Amino acid sequence: MDKKPLRPGRKSSKGNNRGMKNAGFVALLILFGLIVLAAVNQPSSLKTISASQAIADTNAGKYSKIVVNNNELDITPKGQDRATLKTYVDANSSLKEQGFNTSKVSVSYKPANNGSSTWISLAESIVPVLLIAGILYFMLRSAQGQGNQALSFGKSRARLYGNEKDKITFKDIAGSAEAKQDLEEVVEFLKFPKKFAGMGAKIPKGVLLVGPPGTGKTMLARAAAGEANVPFFSISGSEFVEMFVGVGASRVRDLFAKAKKNAPCIIFVDEIDAVGRRRGSGMGGGHDEREQTLNQILVEMDGFEQGQNVIVLAATNRVDVLDPALLRPGRFDRRVNIGLPDRKDREAILKVHFKEKPMSKKVDLDALSAKAAGSAGADLANIANESAIIAARNSHNEITEHDVTEAFERVAIGPERKSKVMTEKDKEVTAYHEAGHALVGHVLPDADPVHKVTIIPRGQAGGVTWSIPPEDRMFTSLVQFKDALARALGGRVAEEIVLGYDRITTGAGSDLPAAADMARDMIVNQGMGRKLRNQVFHTDDGMMIDKLVHERDYSDETAKLIDDEVESLINEAGVRARTVIKANMSYLEKLKDKLLEKETVNAEEVAEVLKGAKMPAAATLN
Repeated sequence: MDKKPLRPGRKSSKGNNRGMKNAGFVALLILFGLIVLAAVNQPSSLKTISASQAIADTNAGKYSKIVVNNNELDITPKGQDRATLKTYVDANSSLKEQGFNTSKVSVSYKPANNGSSTWISLAESIVPVLLIAGILYFMLRSAQGQGNQALSFGKSRARLYGNEKDKITFKDIAGSAEAKQDLEEVVEFLKFPKKFAGMGAKIPKGVLLVGPPGTGKTMLARAAAGEANVPFFSISGSEFVEMFVGVGASRVRDLFAKAKKNAPCIIFVDEIDAVGRRRGSGMGGGHDEREQTLNQILVEMDGFEQGQNVIVLAATNRVDVLDPALLRPGRFDRRVNIGLPDRKDREAILKVHFKEKPMSKKVDLDALSAKAAGSAGADLANIANESAIIAARNSHNEITEHDVTEAFERVAIGPERKSKVMTEKDKEVTAYHEAGHALVGHVLPDADPVHKVTIIPRGQAGGVTWSIPPEDRMFTSLVQFKDALARALGGRVAEEIVLGYDRITTGAGSDLPAAADMARDMIVNQGMGRKLRNQVFHTDDGMMIDKLVHERDYSDETAKLIDDEVESLINEAGVRARTVIKANMSYLEKLKDKLLEKETVNAEEVAEVLKGAKMPAAATLN
């Protein structure tokens, strides 16, 4: 997770709290050590006897050792290993002069006190007091910090950018020419507000960035702030919503208050659909936390004072679920559509991501961009990163064409699972299955060309027949849909023809749902049915509560017709696939044998094996 950037001169409160806790823990350890040391060094209590008794017992030979410490004698009786008695004598005369017979006892002298023991005693008295006072101080500071956190619960958690040295600008982003052109107007509004105010124009208050995931919406928003050289407040829509009602609205107020103080600036709300969904669809009426937060956003956006040069950028890939009040003029006035990059843009994006990586001159990025149709910018960045990882794993000095190809296939269809053990029978069934897909896709005129066929398990699939469109496609025709359906059923049909219906396998576990979804989309969303021609039927993809509460806008009879139309498309596709395979059984066997021999067959080899396969008249669409 990226660390949150801090404003200059400010320290992380989390780091301060962690430092306080560590310091308190160390102080406790030191205090405990001093207590143990004091207990160890504390002299044991000695019994005091008179000097006359000590002299008599010494002369009687009852003592083994006497230690002279100034005027104090520490006496060790015979049979014991430490001193248990003590007495006091005249320090100005010797023991012999006082009557001790030193020949019957071992006498030793402690060195004279140089004052260090006084300092040690003083330290042992003062240091524990200081440590206890320090611990209490840290505990009070920690409690105060928690109190401040409680008070800041309703404060905005937006991250402030704008002081970085390496700011992102439009020249750092490849592709998205139209989106950058739309955002350049936003930059001009922020740079020259008087220019527009002089013409009586009002600065737009909101710009909505709409596009599929991974197309660079957040990056474009940061580039707009970098171009305008203004502060950039970034926050996610989900960060407004909390369990407690009113917190989100409070954070919205605080965010807009900070923005006004830092004007001109940009507020960027990522995934605004998390808080901006259409009101009235939940179970909490108009008083739940999400709706209160949305209401506050609506009020703040429409309540900007004149001259407050603040623009709100928001990003979403679900514009259909946003509340209409967000999209009206005066709030999100403009909508910037950021679509998937075309071939030229994909090549430019790949060049940006491969720029800092050592790459062989033989790598053809134009060919890679052609194969990567339908990929978003994030997918292309992932391909470049995977290429570097694979090259490093293979100990290459630079990224080769093979590394790039392997990375692309890993990202597109999953990694190879060569370690998965398959029986010869499973390999043969898989070869027939994938050959059926490839044969139908090769013969049908409007199906996408076969790019590669493999019986090596990849991802969750036992084998893969990979078809790639020859060029970027804006529209899909009815015949292209139908050929794609037939190709999807080619594997199951091949198994049924060769093995018999009773021995078909689960190899079509991913093909059949994909075919069913495609057929239903053709009927429900594209109006391509025979009986329900040119009619579309709304289906709510919202939350489960929405589906339970909202009724569908067509009758049960229409629902039955939709099911019949879907069934008809699936049956027709199955018949066409069966007709093609039966008319070209020899080619099916050839491709099956080739797959068992090589396991992976590329586009050129597939074309060579299937050269001569014919389109039967019975498989032609009416």
